[in-house]
Amino acid sequence: MTLRERALRLRYNLIPDHLIGEILTKRWTDNAIPFLALVITVVGFGTAINGFFKPQSLTDSTRQLGEFSIVVTGLTIVMLGGGIDLSVGSIFALACFASVGSFFILGLPVWAALCAALLVGVLFGAVNGYLVGYMRMRAFLTTLVTFIIGRAVFDILVIDYGTAIQSSMMMSDVWDFIGDGTVYGFSIAVLTAIVIAVIAHVAITRSRPGWHILAVGGSRRSAFNSGIQVKRTVFLTYVISGLCCGIAGFLIACRLSGAGPGTGSGLEILALTAAVVGGNSLGGGRGSIAKGVMGAIIVLVMTNGLIRLGFGTGFNQMVLGIMLAVAVVLDIRWLKNRHKVLNEVYVAPIHHRMGATQSAEPGSGTPYALDNRLSEAEHIGLGELEGPEDVILDRDDHLYCGTRHGEIIRFFAPDYKRSEVFAHTGGFPLGLAFDKEGNLLSCVGAMGLYSISPKGEVTKLSAETKRSWTSVVDDARLRDPNDCDVAPDGRIFFTDSTTRYDAHEWALDSIESRPTGRLLCYDPKTGKTETVLDKYRYANGVCIAHDGQSLFMAESWACRVHRYWFDGPKKGQVECVIKDMPGYPDNINRASDGTYWMAWLGMRTPSFDLALRHPGYRKRMTRRLPMDEWLFPNINTGGVVKFDESGRIIAAMGDLGGHAHPMVTSMREHKGHLYIGGILNNRVGRYRIPNADPTWTGIGSYWGAKP
Repeated sequence: MTLRERALRLRYNLIPDHLIGEILTKRWTDNAIPFLALVITVVGFGTAINGFFKPQSLTDSTRQLGEFSIVVTGLTIVMLGGGIDLSVGSIFALACFASVGSFFILGLPVWAALCAALLVGVLFGAVNGYLVGYMRMRAFLTTLVTFIIGRAVFDILVIDYGTAIQSSMMMSDVWDFIGDGTVYGFSIAVLTAIVIAVIAHVAITRSRPGWHILAVGGSRRSAFNSGIQVKRTVFLTYVISGLCCGIAGFLIACRLSGAGPGTGSGLEILALTAAVVGGNSLGGGRGSIAKGVMGAIIVLVMTNGLIRLGFGTGFNQMVLGIMLAVAVVLDIRWLKNRHKVLNEVYVAPIHHRMGATQSAEPGSGTPYALDNRLSEAEHIGLGELEGPEDVILDRDDHLYCGTRHGEIIRFFAPDYKRSEVFAHTGGFPLGLAFDKEGNLLSCVGAMGLYSISPKGEVTKLSAETKRSWTSVVDDARLRDPNDCDVAPDGRIFFTDSTTRYDAHEWALDSIESRPTGRLLCYDPKTGKTETVLDKYRYANGVCIAHDGQSLFMAESWACRVHRYWFDGPKKGQVECVIKDMPGYPDNINRASDGTYWMAWLGMRTPSFDLALRHPGYRKRMTRRLPMDEWLFPNINTGGVVKFDESGRIIAAMGDLGGHAHPMVTSMREHKGHLYIGGILNNRVGRYRIPNADPTWTGIGSYWGAKP
């Protein structure tokens, strides 16, 4: 390896570029910008203002923050549902007046004052919800009208009853405690805000009504077509917003013990700015309660900080306007360009130098030299199949194969001209195997491991495993389950080819050449799936060895075959038995003479081997060229290879003309014939093996003769 290649390996293999793309795919990354803004705001004003972090200063600020964040939480829910509420300031002020009026003028108890505030909030929210949700009026104009009316009513009430409130002699320890008391250093307003935020977050992310709100905000037409009660959902969001304003109005009433002309003034602008600055989309359907809370902290800290620094109200309003404009622009641009950014950064190739290989050219004299024997194979189901990736035969000699349409087809012996749909899996059936009870097991692409009973009943066995602690992407989900086989004790070993890409994105995985494949084991006794081996370049075919204590696993993009002992004296050991092959290995299966058959899904090319040593070139290729012009593994031609326990190559067969089976992904020996499958083929091949045991069957090799 040259010095330049060593430098490339250090650069692309050790620096985790791929983490950038993986992080950007996570939904929580939308919180990164508002969180960074929050940190900068708090640290900046904390440094500029003396005593900013003093307990007394924080206590006063957090009381105001508690009331404000409750209003923002309610407004956030409306925005998630695709609406907007400009009347929150008026509802907040009226709820505050309802509380102080009930307590100081009417002499009602504290709980009645709370009920009055909640009633006012819910009533105004219901009016907004009815007009916007059921009457289908414009949210902006409707809430602007209720804001004006509500503000006018409040001003009239304050003028008429302000003196009576201020001259009242009503007192209550409960009232004073809610307004000025603390619990473990936290004000009642802050504790209430935390409880409401947690409940709202759980409701939005974990409950059906919350999902309905997000669905309606994302697309009302689609939500309606899905059976969601759109009008009722919109109505509910405004009621919740009004309820939150009622709670906040009661809390400020307890804190100030009064209501004046400035109560709630400009609150709607502050709340809207907070919700948008926090990262909630004005278009609806995208955002979170956490973003609203972060936005509330940013806006409140900034406005209070500017006042304490000596800036006037006009300057404050200008800063809020700029913040709102910047937040809206960022939201629109990020929503529009997020997928473009991901396409630019997600694919992160690494340096990989393939070992020198022997030639597979016919007549080259190497063990890998292909002949033309597969061209002699007869066809089964010609033109009736599409993508029989794997094939298998049962005890009655019936042939099974999957199709890319999600079906498993059964061809009836002895001539295999009659067929039926044996089962519908809902996904692309790939690797197949029979267990001891005669159930057909299948790795279904992008779905998981499934079992099909002899009657065609489909049961999901596994769709996930334990998530690793160091993975950014969710590697618990099975993204590309590929091939499976069953150990003598019933454990099912199967491969998951990559944890970064789905099955249809195999070309990207090959270009990246990152070792993310793994070998998994499903134990039917416990129902759990464990990761046995990982860090392989497209883990593919798997076959239980004749000894019943080990298995062979293909590592496609590395052109290697590994042997893993899961039982016996060598339990836990892994050995590479074949390396540097000229073809990409796929499924592996037993042969009647104690050896093994292996499929080559494609052949190595010097151009792609060279490209693997130039990760920068591959990165530029995926960004600048359309996919049909990419350089990736050649899978248009392959063959079948036979090897023994030690990995020694015994034979290599192909279809040199490419007329019958140019691509091979699987093969099964059964009673003297080799049945051949290919993921790009439209048939199953049947080749007579010279001098093979005419009585040997694969299922008999695993589970004994037919009972």
